[in-house]
Amino acid sequence: MEIRSLTRSEAERRAELLTVERYDVDIDLTGLTEGPEVRCVSTVTFDCHEPGAETFVDCAAQVHSATLNGVSLTPAGDGRIPLPALARHNVLRVESVQADTATGAGVHKATDPADGEVYVWMSFEPDEARFVWACFDQPDLKAPHAFTVTAPPAWTVTSNSGDPRIEELDGARRWIFPDTPPLSVYNTVVNAGPFHEIRREADGHDLGLYARRSLAPVLDRDADEIFTLTRQGLAFFGEVFAMPFPQRKYDQVFMPEFGGAMENYGCVTWSDGFLRRATPTPAESELLAKVLLHEMAHMWFGNIVTMRWWDDLWLNEAFAEFACNWAAERATRFTDAWAGHLADGKLKAYLSDQGPVSHPIHQPIHDVAQAASIFDNITYPKGASVLQQLMTYVGEERFKAGMTAYFARHAWGSATLQDLIDALSEASGRDLDTWRSAWLATAGPDRFTLEREGDTVTLVAAGTPRPQVLAVGAFRRNGEALERRALVRVEVTQTRTPLTGLPPEADTDVLLINDDDLTFATARPDPTTRDAVFRTAAQLPTAISRGVAVATVWDMLTTGEATAAEAGRCITAVLTAETSDAVIEPYLTLAATIAELWAPHDERAGLTAAVAGACRRLAADPGRRQVALRGLARTATDPDDLAWLREQAGDDVDLRWRALVREAELGGDVSSEAALLLADDPDPDAWVRALTVRAALPDPAAKAEVWQKLAVDRAVPVNAVSQVAAAFWRPDQDALLTPYAQSYLDSIPHLHRGGMIPAMVFAGQLFPPHAIDTTYIEKAQQASHEAAPVVRNTLLERSDAVSRMLHSRNRTT
Repeated sequence: MEIRSLTRSEAERRAELLTVERYDVDIDLTGLTEGPEVRCVSTVTFDCHEPGAETFVDCAAQVHSATLNGVSLTPAGDGRIPLPALARHNVLRVESVQADTATGAGVHKATDPADGEVYVWMSFEPDEARFVWACFDQPDLKAPHAFTVTAPPAWTVTSNSGDPRIEELDGARRWIFPDTPPLSVYNTVVNAGPFHEIRREADGHDLGLYARRSLAPVLDRDADEIFTLTRQGLAFFGEVFAMPFPQRKYDQVFMPEFGGAMENYGCVTWSDGFLRRATPTPAESELLAKVLLHEMAHMWFGNIVTMRWWDDLWLNEAFAEFACNWAAERATRFTDAWAGHLADGKLKAYLSDQGPVSHPIHQPIHDVAQAASIFDNITYPKGASVLQQLMTYVGEERFKAGMTAYFARHAWGSATLQDLIDALSEASGRDLDTWRSAWLATAGPDRFTLEREGDTVTLVAAGTPRPQVLAVGAFRRNGEALERRALVRVEVTQTRTPLTGLPPEADTDVLLINDDDLTFATARPDPTTRDAVFRTAAQLPTAISRGVAVATVWDMLTTGEATAAEAGRCITAVLTAETSDAVIEPYLTLAATIAELWAPHDERAGLTAAVAGACRRLAADPGRRQVALRGLARTATDPDDLAWLREQAGDDVDLRWRALVREAELGGDVSSEAALLLADDPDPDAWVRALTVRAALPDPAAKAEVWQKLAVDRAVPVNAVSQVAAAFWRPDQDALLTPYAQSYLDSIPHLHRGGMIPAMVFAGQLFPPHAIDTTYIEKAQQASHEAAPVVRNTLLERSDAVSRMLHSRNRTT
């Protein structure tokens, strides 16, 4: 029988009916050293407000026994156990076993290929705790959790509350953790294994870092940076929310075969892919900082105050994404964080918000399966940008006052969007109902243009605009550069907004809509200034101004209003002028992507060579050398470029792997060199780099081997799927790749297995960007109708992007 997804009406009924007093969860991990099983005993103490009523508890693990107030229960077989004839006060006890710890949801066993050591992590968002133990798996039934974990004697166990009492057993140890504060079940965690651990005191907090032993040198290298960021983030959020993090212990656990990061209260779990084996680039360091601050922001927005239902998921994720940029800019060395946000996430959001899965930021969610489908570019980067606009709209000090009131009012409970709007309205003195409806209940971006008649300039919206504050910058040429002569902020309330305070037309060479990037809106130059935007983007004086121009160029490419050649030349020019480390790597990636995926076949080589040339020029700057050489490893085609890259790589193992992937794609015989490099590479996951080289080869046997490991066996860690898939789907290999395009279609009904993160990764990264046509896109979209919601939305979003690429490739200049 199929596992059922909890509906909103069912959750509302349970919330009316029940108050959960506590969870006592006994977990046995000792079976994982030799086998796959995690054994649990979940004891749930709860009250029923209507004695005699019935409900159900969620449990998708194998149930060995279940009793309610001492009376045996029978599971329904659909991931639920019916609870009949409830008393006013109830004790539920369920013994369960989860044996699918390789590809199942909720809990995962990973074996380190370096030393054979076993590690186990748990991750439960949105409703995957039920795959491990019995619980009321919905966000608003919060309760204290007490975890008791029995583990092999050499293991360390981490959980939310920290400071466990440890008992020595015969051949095992028992970890008894104190009660957590009231938490949603999806915010709880248990991680375990023979960790390398580092601890440090900071401002009254006991900070811990954990990783598998084979990565101890990498964690040691990065520990000072991570501890510094953690201290800075805790101080910043504690101040702006007027609520210091209330627990002394704050742990961060880097785990193998984990996707992304998860905000478990007091014990954040990370993919250990964030522990870069090579020295991190500036963009990689900034990403680590922003993810760290994103997960930390969830301690307040998600853990301390939790959404009532998944229609407010955006409040969790958008707020954390907004807050990580806010905190990075104000409290850390990453002062160009908002420029990085614009150069990466926001560009993705603009594309997604004009595609088939665009949706209002706040929308009705029927069940949790649907909720899993909106962990997307609308919820994250668009939502973050909208909250940045909200702070601009009400003013930062009033915004902070509203957030302070919100947390004080709802701490340790659940809240809704209206609760937040009420707090911000009271603090700002502004009626935000119109703002809320326009920004949160309506999909798609606004679009603005400028009309100029002499010295009169009018900002014009396409359609009815949302209420917002934005800025228009006026720039004047000074030699080879542009200088900002004025920045005019306006509050938009209607279709046409006159602009006052701009210099006369004779003193203005460029007008830039949304300068300072204060709002989420696209812009278009008028026909007379269109070409000037492409020519002058690199001459603008700040990373944000250049980024706003790049966003316009990118949006015009994705909507068919600019060619790949125009966009590629513009962004390559920006690269050579850019001064901000935050955006160099995103722009290099964007320029290479345009050449590889958007350019017509007969223009691809020229655009790729132009990016390679920019990389060689950038490599002359010691601060840009690493990023530039990585870009060259993706774009080098000329034998001279390849030889120069090898010479520059020297003993740099990371660059040598990247160069081998490119040479393999171009048909070079690199198998012997790859085998030697694999033997020398100390990275425990170096086998993935070797597989990536095999993936790029224009060889039928290599493609078959890699597809089996990647897509069928799922042997590649989820955090490495994108790099292997990108090497597999190469241009000019259509004859080899066509069968695998069909294999992707055949796999769609099964892509959801393993939980939300694997479903999103495999559905998106395995979608073919080559060896297909518009008919294939139609077949994929048709097949998506029968897929799980998270797969359907991921597939539709990716197919829309690839469809736009195909249109661009078929366009002539």
